[in-house]
Amino acid sequence: MKYNYHTHTFRCFHAKGTDEEFVKAAIEAGFDEIGFADHSPWPFSDYVSGMRMHENELEDYCTGIKNLKEKYKDKISIKLGLECEYFPKYIPWLKNQIKKQEIDYIILGHHFSKDEPGSLYNGNMKAPEHLYTFRDDIIEAMQTGLFSYVAHPDIFMRGYPVFDEHCEKISRDIIEKAIETDTPLEYNLLGLSHSKADGKQGYPYPDFWLMAGEMKPPVTVGIDAHTPDAYLDYELFKSGYDKLEELGLKVVDKIKMFR
Repeated sequence: MKYNYHTHTFRCFHAKGTDEEFVKAAIEAGFDEIGFADHSPWPFSDYVSGMRMHENELEDYCTGIKNLKEKYKDKISIKLGLECEYFPKYIPWLKNQIKKQEIDYIILGHHFSKDEPGSLYNGNMKAPEHLYTFRDDIIEAMQTGLFSYVAHPDIFMRGYPVFDEHCEKISRDIIEKAIETDTPLEYNLLGLSHSKADGKQGYPYPDFWLMAGEMKPPVTVGIDAHTPDAYLDYELFKSGYDKLEELGLKVVDKIKMFR
C-alpha cells in the first residue's frame, strides 16, 4: 500500500494549499491512503504560537478532513491525525480531543521540550544536555503508547554541530526504545529535500540511519507535505525508499490507529 501520514495544512502558517488540493495531488500520485497530521494546537495560557493552528481552529480542521474523507472515499482512504509534541501537562487535554474529535492517530513531532513558550526549538540544540532532555522526552512518549510513530527522530541534527558521542548515545537509546515499544521511526522526506536543496546535512542524518540499519527498528516514510506538489515528487519519494532498502530496513505496512 502506498501511503503517507504526514500532511500539513495552511492552518499551521507555514504550509500552502487547500486541504482538498492535497487530496487531489495524492490521488494523482497514486496513493492508497493518506493522513493529515497538522501541528496540534495546545491550550496555552497567554501565548500564541506562530507554527500551529489555534485551539479554536481544531474543530474546523477535524470537520474539514472528515468531510474530505467522505467525499473521496471511493478514490482514496483519508485519516485524521495530529502531529504533537510530548507535553505531559497537556496530555489529558489531548486525550479528550482525540475522543471528542474522533481523531484516528497522532504522531510525535517533538519540536520543543516540556512546553513551547520559552523553550528551545529542538532543531537548534547545541549543548549535550539538550540532547539528553530530548532523548528522555522521546523515550517517555513512546512508553505511553499514544503515538503511532516518531516523526523526524533525528531533528536534533538540524542544528547540532557534529554527530559526536552524545548524539551516538541518544540515538542508540531512541532506536532501542523504538524496537522495544514497536514504534516506527520516520525517514523524513522534507528534511531530505532541504538537504539536497541547500547542501547542508540536517535530517535524515546518515549516522543516525546507519545505526538504525544495524539495529533494525520499525520504520516509516513521511513526506511531511507542506504543499500539495510534495506528493508529486516521485524522485524524492523513491530515493527515500531506496535508501532504506540499502540500509536493510523494511518500511512498516501500516501504523497504529485509535479507530
